[in-house]
Amino acid sequence: MSDKLDKPLEESILGLVRFYENEANQAMCKTFVDQLRNQIENAGSLRPLIHSLKTRIKEPSHLFDKLERKAIESLAAGTAFDIKEDNLFVRINDCPGLRIIHLHTKQIEEIDKALRDVLDYHRYRIEEGPIANIWDDDAEKYFKGLGFQIKRTPNMYTSVHYVVSWNARGACTCEIQVRTLSEELWGEVDHAVRYPHDTTSVSCREQLKVLARLTSGVTRLVDVIFDSHQVGESSNARDVIRVSIPEQERASGQVEKRPSERGVARVGKKLEPKSKKRRKGKVPG
Repeated sequence: MSDKLDKPLEESILGLVRFYENEANQAMCKTFVDQLRNQIENAGSLRPLIHSLKTRIKEPSHLFDKLERKAIESLAAGTAFDIKEDNLFVRINDCPGLRIIHLHTKQIEEIDKALRDVLDYHRYRIEEGPIANIWDDDAEKYFKGLGFQIKRTPNMYTSVHYVVSWNARGACTCEIQVRTLSEELWGEVDHAVRYPHDTTSVSCREQLKVLARLTSGVTRLVDVIFDSHQVGESSNARDVIRVSIPEQERASGQVEKRPSERGVARVGKKLEPKSKKRRKGKVPG
């Protein structure tokens, strides 16, 4: 409990957490995220782009901490804390959450298009996003080029976020996070030591910054590897086409033979070899 909140506000927050823990609400969150995961897993356009999927339902203790932070922010801003039971699953938009993990940065363009198609087909509504949470200038330039919203993160967090609502139950939302495998490494370490309460260790915070730069470098190296692979595959494909097409044409008889191979044939017209005609008259003696 925070000493910054008065008793009625603390009781209001505890009441919201109890409401969240209600069996029906837990079942709603689980059904939402399980259904969404199943639809994404079975989408043929998304499956080749995804390394793995994760889902989770927010822990009640983490929800309490988040509500408490929002209440403190409201007090500091001089505004009312207006999260109630009827808007809890909208104002706190990550009670159910799903994470898509992929291998390299450029996949996000295809993932974004395919994900939008899946959400549209199953009648979800995108309430927010895509928002690119980034900390370096190169990433900002890339995601801006894709038309994504940009959110600079001072703690060096990197991920693309969507918030979607479930049309069958419009009062519930789910956060979808999309990030690379190396970004997932940093995110998991950061989450373990800084969430829901930040570490008090200054050296730990600095080490997390170093890890963020290292994982960013790993992501860039993976991007270069896949770029090189794609160039190599394209080059090999051109070589195969260059060699295989003439061979196929020769096998089907569609290629004109070279002069040395023609023999008595010329441009498809068969010519008989000229024979010497004997002159009538005296036979050479």
